[in-house]
Amino acid sequence: MSISENSASSPPAPSGGPKAGKRPPRKRPPLLRRLRNWLKSRLTPLVESFVGGYVRLSIWWLRLWPLSISSGGMAFWARLVGPFFPVTKVARRNLKAAFPEKSDAEITHLVRGIWANMGRLTADFAQQDQLWDYDPEKPDAGRIEVKGAEIFKRLRDDGRPALFFTAHTGNWELCAIAGAEFNVPGGVLYRAPNNRKAADLIEEMRAETMPYLIRAGRDAGRVMARMLANGEHLGMLVDQYWTNGPEVMFFGRPCATNPTLARLARQFECPVHGMRVVRLPGARFRVEITEELELPRDEEGKIDVQGTMQAVTSVIESWVREYPEQWLWLHRRWRP
Repeated sequence: MSISENSASSPPAPSGGPKAGKRPPRKRPPLLRRLRNWLKSRLTPLVESFVGGYVRLSIWWLRLWPLSISSGGMAFWARLVGPFFPVTKVARRNLKAAFPEKSDAEITHLVRGIWANMGRLTADFAQQDQLWDYDPEKPDAGRIEVKGAEIFKRLRDDGRPALFFTAHTGNWELCAIAGAEFNVPGGVLYRAPNNRKAADLIEEMRAETMPYLIRAGRDAGRVMARMLANGEHLGMLVDQYWTNGPEVMFFGRPCATNPTLARLARQFECPVHGMRVVRLPGARFRVEITEELELPRDEEGKIDVQGTMQAVTSVIESWVREYPEQWLWLHRRWRP
């Protein structure tokens, strides 16, 4: 039967009925939902402006003081007030699971130390354009120590791409600043805050001290691949939960992690180095870079993604065990 015959034999549409292919009218959302959306659209810009203004004012205030004073003051208040925030429960659960041998008093001491580090981070960020004072001629004279300066110089001059991983420990922002100060060409991947005003201010401050900033998003992968193809270097944080990421063991517990670093290493066959910043007494820091990691490979001789992320996570675990109060335990690293 032809198409025309089939069409002719179909019964006619009832008079006054809806036209073929026309969707029924969409129902309007309930009144309360419309009201909530309206309030959100009006209040969001005001809230963003308020938060952005508060951040800018706080930075201005903290820059008035020497770092040793502002850092100590912020640590005092964060240690005092921070444990009362609900997110502290996450830190306590994480610490008890990671260190079952520690007493409640020891866990409480670590929690206060974690909040103190967060307070010091705030003071550091306000003055991050003034933090770097490393002098290779007098490596022990300033606020910054560098362990592995010769590795930075070698990476700067070898003309090859390389990947760096770090974790939310100490003052992790100094990792990117170190790369820029040693003139290692490349960039860093970062996630911008949800508040646009605060995000613009933070990006503005980072741009003065850091290499090229790659905002996480749909285009980030293409940008990173192009930079590695051009022989540049990339740094990224890899110690947070990643939905549907490969499973690795961290403190004896399984967790999902971001595989981007390992996938790029596999694609470009480039070396992978670890970087961390250790917070030292007296508002001082030690920047450390590891030698190239020996990465596991599959049967075809290519870098194994899951195995590489396990090797990277094991390095991070060793860092955290050494200075547990300097890691961001407030994050839900382990999830069902």
